[in-house]
Amino acid sequence: MQRMFARRRPAGSFTIFGFIIAVFVLIADQASKYWILYGLDLDGRTPQQVQVLDPWFNLTMVWNYGVSFGLFQANSDIQRYILAAVSLAIAGLLVVWMFQTTRRLQALAFGLIIGGAIGNVIDRFIYGAVVDFFDFSGLYFPYVFNVADAGICVGVAAMVLDLVLNGDR
Repeated sequence: MQRMFARRRPAGSFTIFGFIIAVFVLIADQASKYWILYGLDLDGRTPQQVQVLDPWFNLTMVWNYGVSFGLFQANSDIQRYILAAVSLAIAGLLVVWMFQTTRRLQALAFGLIIGGAIGNVIDRFIYGAVVDFFDFSGLYFPYVFNVADAGICVGVAAMVLDLVLNGDR
């Protein structure tokens, strides 16, 4: 398994792969949010839920004014812009690193995080908050999240895995 993800090529050779992943996450994130808001007509002003596999998994529309999983709530415009700026700065740093990546798993991790970060920034500018809707509270996971949040979390896990598998390089 290590060999599958640890292919080492010249710097930048996995750049396109990483950007394709980022675009895929961004499109999936924005399309799913559009479907929640306009297809299912859930606006989040009142508690709204679509039961999918009740009680384990439901679609529960909430507005997230913080970062992933509702941490660090931003209740003013300036705080919202600061969160957006930090997200864009992290995504920008990862874009620079993407051009230097030499491993597929690293490019995957960067792409997932970049796509997720940009997806949530778009929400902050359009709606003033992030659209969250995946609800696994029936499985004792207390947070409601979205595709972008999942991309960021899986991307961070992939980055850690890449460091563990390739720590000696």
